Amino acid sequence: MNAENHLRQLVIAGHEGSEQTARDSLDSVDPAARQLALGALHRMGKLTDADVRVALTDAAAVVRRRAASLAATRPAISVLSALLDEEATVVETAAWAAGEQETVSDDVLARLVDLALTATDPLLREAAVAALGAIGDERGLPAILAGCADKPNIRRRAVLALAPFSGAAVDSARGRTLDRPPHPAHTPQPRCSTMKPADRKELFARLAELNPHPTTE
Repeated sequence: MNAENHLRQLVIAGHEGSEQTARDSLDSVDPAARQLALGALHRMGKLTDADVRVALTDAAAVVRRRAASLAATRPAISVLSALLDEEATVVETAAWAAGEQETVSDDVLARLVDLALTATDPLLREAAVAALGAIGDERGLPAILAGCADKPNIRRRAVLALAPFSGAAVDSARGRTLDRPPHPAHTPQPRCSTMKPADRKELFARLAELNPHPTTE
């Protein structure tokens, strides 16, 4: 079976509940197959916390990113390792997952605060600020307030993240941010101008998950 057919079979396995087919691919040499196997197991309700924890340590960023996204609905799984990942897209996904979990460990909270204040990538600061708002822990408030003075996208995200909080500092930051006129030179930029081959492969695999049985004219 060639690689393309293998990936398609994994997608179909998720829809048809073929657990063994999916599990056999968790150890595939192809990262795209490993991440699709995770998705297939998740779709059929057979994915375990242990599966996700192993995938968070995978050698391929595409698999770690998928595992981080799956951890969003599994609060027993810490995403701390993913928040410390060397790949920015894994960190961004992990920050979103932490916000979805809402209740996180002190270590995860501290890492989100650190990212919100010191990450050089604005997307990571934005994701961390959003997560801190979703979690709603007072210890994250100073980082959210700092975000109110950051780049426009982060300021807008920070204002939304202030929703769970109250107090004079919150009201003042919200007022300053909402009263600030938009920068005339600011235009939204895409996340990246090019896509790595591995990311293209992941995109095609994820699209195949949505349509495992394409029709032809």
